[in-house]
Amino acid sequence: MQYTEFGKTGIKVSRLGFGCMRLPYTETEGKKVFDEEESIRMMHRAMELGVNYFDTAPGYCDTISEIIVGKALKGHRDQVYLSTKYPTEVGTGDDYEKKLETSLKKLDTDYIDFYHFWGISLDKWEKKLDTPDGPLACALKLRDQGVIRHISFSFHDKPENMMEIIRRGQGQLASVLCQYNLLDRANEEAIAYAHEQGLGVTIMGPVGGGRLGAPSQVIQDLLPGKVQSSAEMALRFVMNNQNVNIALSGMSSMEMVEENARVASDMSPLSAEEKARVDAMMEENRRLAELYCTGCNYCMPCPKGLNIPEIFKMMNYHRVYGLTEYAKKTYAAIGSGNLKFQNAAACVGCGQCEKKCPQHLRIREQLRATHETLSK
Repeated sequence: MQYTEFGKTGIKVSRLGFGCMRLPYTETEGKKVFDEEESIRMMHRAMELGVNYFDTAPGYCDTISEIIVGKALKGHRDQVYLSTKYPTEVGTGDDYEKKLETSLKKLDTDYIDFYHFWGISLDKWEKKLDTPDGPLACALKLRDQGVIRHISFSFHDKPENMMEIIRRGQGQLASVLCQYNLLDRANEEAIAYAHEQGLGVTIMGPVGGGRLGAPSQVIQDLLPGKVQSSAEMALRFVMNNQNVNIALSGMSSMEMVEENARVASDMSPLSAEEKARVDAMMEENRRLAELYCTGCNYCMPCPKGLNIPEIFKMMNYHRVYGLTEYAKKTYAAIGSGNLKFQNAAACVGCGQCEKKCPQHLRIREQLRATHETLSK
């Protein structure tokens, strides 16, 4: 396992972090039953392979992730760094302390190494966190007491707002957890800024929330002959960024633990030529995707309840990135979970969307082709 200095914390962390959001489960009568024994076995194996950073949160795995992590780390607590999160909805110092106490009890520990303000925006930082007697003031007090070792934040806002939060939290924030992968490089500049300012940088979704774990010859051909899977290519891309410390992978099987640890233990850096090849090919893929749809949403709303940009995004996973298996699986899930809209078969050809499209795309034709391809 390879290790790196984590910002200015004085800590050396493994390049691979264990994300405890997707622990293994079986589904019985529509209810998830998480496999505690296998989850603990996976975490112990990860530790054997050198992983020393474990990330969880109160809501993960139907609220029991922290409990399972606490059991897994029993007897190993001083060998690892533990990260969990504060839900910021209430945003008072008292609420912060109460939620931290709940996490400490679930995790069966008396301190948290990295306690994150969870999924914050600049607006939340201003209105709910950095306020008199608010969560930040409480966090600083608890850090001085040693209950929290480091104050961190996870982030889903605009990249420029991430940089502003870092600027305002100078000397208070130790690390940031944000999205970054082959398909989403929007935070690249903000990640560089975080590193320059001395923060540790942890990446969530290095495999694109599972998208880049699906087989794709297009992705593997970014480094022909050098990677064995799309997931390996995705991890290598993230870990090759010199401003990134940890690639946090949500692992749900022992096979994932073994493969990810193998990649993180054999991280030969990309050559200048290889990096240029990856950049050029991904830029070309992005350009091709935008030829089909830029996701501007001008075509919306659809009178028949289609989410046209989302449907075209699924099609682009297939035709541009070669992620056909993932594209078909996602298309089949339309109408359930977070995909509460109609699939392309519901199009009646009214043409309202085409009148509003700034690219003058043949949307109706593309919708028919999408349904024909992805519903097979």
